[in-house]
Amino acid sequence: MANNNGKMSREEAGRMGGEATSRNHDKDFYQEIGQKGGKTTSTNHDRDFYQEIGQKGGEATSENHDTEFYQEIGQKGGEATSDKHGKEFYQEIGRKGGESA
Repeated sequence: MANNNGKMSREEAGRMGGEATSRNHDKDFYQEIGQKGGKTTSTNHDRDFYQEIGQKGGEATSENHDTEFYQEIGQKGGEATSDKHGKEFYQEIGRKGGESA
């Protein structure tokens, strides 16, 4: 779509640029630039920044999802943890929990 001057809109130019970039680069490229961006962000922001964006993300998620969503992701997380850790892991966290009670 073009604006009144026959030129491409900023939105259209951005979309086309993004599509061209995605055709020219692979997963490794996006992982690398993501890591660089994450390092830069962590250098430029403090703990309060991350707490604030985490709070906002949590609020947005809770507004958009119901109890079943949280049950499902909890189940998936529990299964992933179980696959990753052995019996000793659960014995240790159980012992620590018992000590703190």
